[in-house]
Amino acid sequence: MLYEYDACHEKCPLPLVKMRVILKKMQTGDVCKIRIYDKGSKKNIINYLEKFSWAFNKQKIDDNILEIKIEK
Repeated sequence: MLYEYDACHEKCPLPLVKMRVILKKMQTGDVCKIRIYDKGSKKNIINYLEKFSWAFNKQKIDDNILEIKIEK
């Protein structure tokens, strides 16, 4: 299943909280794409994913928006 979450209009900690809810729902083979604008959220989400060893890729959409693709 593909989960998509556009957090471009939300500020920390809301994107992190919502992402964690999605990650708990994910099953093996699922993918989650998150778009983030807020600097604090970018840092906190990357730190969370690294801390819990989630497989992810990040890509800059433009100067302000980061897209993170998380796989389980």
